[in-house]
Amino acid sequence: MIQLIELRTINEDNYKQCLELKASVENENFVDSVTYSLAEAWVFYKDTRPFAIYDNDKMIGFVSMYVGEKNCQIVNFLIDDAFRQKGLGTEAAKVCISYLQKDYHAERVSVPVDLENTAAQKFWKKIGFVFSDSIEDGYTFMRYYLS
Repeated sequence: MIQLIELRTINEDNYKQCLELKASVENENFVDSVTYSLAEAWVFYKDTRPFAIYDNDKMIGFVSMYVGEKNCQIVNFLIDDAFRQKGLGTEAAKVCISYLQKDYHAERVSVPVDLENTAAQKFWKKIGFVFSDSIEDGYTFMRYYLS
């Protein structure tokens, strides 16, 4: 089957499934829960875009993106444990970058990564993100520059 990764709006039909997504990481502080991210998106609704990530018709993950102040960021990104190590995260990250470029004319995409989360740093670096000099509250901001 051909992979078709897409972002879908979270609504009354899929929010419960989205809340059940689980991404095991070395330290639970490395990834915000979907519940927390949806609450944050509700409060900051003008500048936050949360989506369920699908591979064809199967929900595989979640992403929350910040789109304000010409400072596009992938704030929270997770692929459910059942779908990891299959290349889906890489493809989903590329879809997120494309969305930010197309819909918000992003020239740069940032992702805050915990300074101790070397697995995430390696993941984003593989996609083309580079470390910046910007560090806030224990997070380094990795950047992806679009031409």
